[in-house]
Amino acid sequence: MTRGFRLALQAMLSCSLCVTTALAGPSIYPTGVTIYDPAKAYNCYVVFGTADGISRLIDMNGNEVHLWPYVGFPTEILDPKVIGGKRGHVLVHLDKFFNDKTIAELDWDSNVVWQWGDQAPGGAVLQNHDWNRLPNGNTLVVATLTHVIAAFSDKPISDQAIYEVSPTGNIVWKWVASDHIKEFGISAEGLNILRTVLADGFNGVGFLTINDMEPIGPNRWADAGDARFTPDNIVIDSREASFIVIIEKKTGKIVWRLGPDYPTIWRTSPRPGFGAELRQEPVFSDTVPRPMDQTSGQHDAHIIPEGLPGSGNLLVFDNEGPSGFPTIRLSHHIGSRVLEIDPIKKEIVWQYTAEDSGQPDWAFFSAFISSARRLPNGNTLIDEGMNGRIFQVTPKGEIVWEYVNPHLGPAIAARSEQVQSNWVYRAQPIPYDWVPTGTPHSETPVTPPTLSDFHIPVGK
Repeated sequence: MTRGFRLALQAMLSCSLCVTTALAGPSIYPTGVTIYDPAKAYNCYVVFGTADGISRLIDMNGNEVHLWPYVGFPTEILDPKVIGGKRGHVLVHLDKFFNDKTIAELDWDSNVVWQWGDQAPGGAVLQNHDWNRLPNGNTLVVATLTHVIAAFSDKPISDQAIYEVSPTGNIVWKWVASDHIKEFGISAEGLNILRTVLADGFNGVGFLTINDMEPIGPNRWADAGDARFTPDNIVIDSREASFIVIIEKKTGKIVWRLGPDYPTIWRTSPRPGFGAELRQEPVFSDTVPRPMDQTSGQHDAHIIPEGLPGSGNLLVFDNEGPSGFPTIRLSHHIGSRVLEIDPIKKEIVWQYTAEDSGQPDWAFFSAFISSARRLPNGNTLIDEGMNGRIFQVTPKGEIVWEYVNPHLGPAIAARSEQVQSNWVYRAQPIPYDWVPTGTPHSETPVTPPTLSDFHIPVGK
């Protein structure tokens, strides 16, 4: 393996190659709400953190109805049911986006009502990518853990742990990713690549990038006696290794898995504009239901909660960004997708791609970050994170609400803070009754202009 290839792999692990397959975009584009059909949308608030260090709660017309002067990774408003009926409480960092020292729960007025930092291992939480408040009052936290992993290196490596932290700050349960490396389904070839890359140590959020962590919650599979789906078991996924697994809470073992590797079906087809010249390309089916196929760099895998359409199925934002050991071959016309998966049959039962909205595949693409959440009326809220675009689609793929984040801050992995971006790590739909009574909201329709007629007047 060449030194250059090793360095490229290490860069991918640290997510600095998250946008190696860059898509060009316009330098000027509309921001705020660009589409809104109140009759077809699920009407709610949306909360997200922005790269300028602020957490924003917006209504369906894009009005900022509340702000907190901190961000989370992700910013997350807590369900009043798990915090004694209190409304408008949010989880954020008190320091910075990545690997912060202190995490906190803030009330509506930004007062700190709980925090964890000094009591964390080493006196700093180093939280990243996800957290969850449990019904028992404890908090699950994904955090970086730097230590020697004998299977890979005699030098310290950035690993990831999940801590369950009590309200008084004590760790009452712990799970470490590297303890389960043989359970993730990574091939012998993939493990050899990892060993080569990690031999000199590795610094980052975690060599597998566990970007999602969600307790399963009550579900029909557990009700039917399938212990793999016990409600307090935990779904996680890995961006770098492209797997989704369920952790059995009581043992820490992996009891269910999707990925990381699925066989690729190849076809030979003409290259448009190149006469008789042929090319080989992967075959991706659009038929549903169908057996599970390859994901790459996915985010936000979780079991759809009870009471929502598709409950019990797994919903995931499949980025189709560079990932895998070895690196997964991606489609020629790259584009992201959202998948709903029957976790028992391991079948895709619903999907969204840009083509479902009458657009080419590449019109919907985020190589990293991003999320997807099912809504009570059957729509899905999608965060195309790399581009700061948050939108709702119906089950048939019609876009009935769209918002483009206008707030800029330092771009992820850029060489300079002067490089600005409107990226949004994750977007969370918030029912009106999760925040204090009397919080305003607007539901005025927004009809987009015809693109061919949409121009900036000369001289303006």
